[in-house]
Amino acid sequence: MDPGSSRLYSRRVLHDAGYGDDELRRMRRRGELSLLRRGVYPAGPEITDPDQRHRIEAEAALGALSDGAVASHVSAAALHRLPTWGMPVSRAHVTRDRRSGGRRGRAVHVHVSPLRPEEIVGVGGLPVTSVARTIVDLARTVPFEAAVIAADAALARRLVSSADLALMLVRCIGWRGSPAARRAIGFADGRSESVGETRSRVAIARAGLPAPVPQWEVTGHTGELIGRVDFGWPAAGVVGEFDGRVKYGRLVGPGLAPGDVVFREKRREDAVRAAGLAVVRWTWEELTNFNPTAARLCRALGLG
Repeated sequence: MDPGSSRLYSRRVLHDAGYGDDELRRMRRRGELSLLRRGVYPAGPEITDPDQRHRIEAEAALGALSDGAVASHVSAAALHRLPTWGMPVSRAHVTRDRRSGGRRGRAVHVHVSPLRPEEIVGVGGLPVTSVARTIVDLARTVPFEAAVIAADAALARRLVSSADLALMLVRCIGWRGSPAARRAIGFADGRSESVGETRSRVAIARAGLPAPVPQWEVTGHTGELIGRVDFGWPAAGVVGEFDGRVKYGRLVGPGLAPGDVVFREKRREDAVRAAGLAVVRWTWEELTNFNPTAARLCRALGLG
């Protein structure tokens, strides 16, 4: 048996193949195997990325359960490569099409709810709830901000449409958490391009500020495009920009250094200000306590 030929092995299978515990420890030191949890060994070195680790946890959970279990909730989000910001990833989540038998253990949370065939898709050979069902399940069970982040990303990547989500909301009328799902999905907007931008939209709404236009295209006096900004309040002549490292990394193109991007961003902001617009910037750290930024936005918007 070649441990590199499969992704997951149980301790029992490895022992049956002739690998003793000493050999397993040596294989871990060499990076040929890692320890996911007691008795479960993925091929390859130790996994440090939480989402990657969670995807393997979900695979292990499905392998240990009887037929009919489908990866769902945060596990489905991870398998669909959707952001899991603000969601616990300490246990795998699966759903069974049953009326009873749900349980929450240390490693696996088994949900029971109606599950139609069209709500199940294959991802990497694993049964997973569809993106629409996944978003609605999350919006029913996780905090508002985390649910909107996942929904925004799914819409932005065109993995799902607003119509798909609306149909799924109708499907879950009367289920636990359905009012929360309607609120989160009603707020979702596929124009948000990052977790930070979605968190910014949530923070702006919670501060009671007017809703901005995401990805507002700023034009000059002669109609030329100056640039696209994260948030705009056109009537007030105010621009909001979230400064995140991911954003600048995304803007670095072939032959450009990070310093080139920062310089280009500064020139763009200078052009925006020259068009008579006020610019308010904030960082990831400032999202934790948004009150000072909200006060700056209030002043710029002429709200006090």
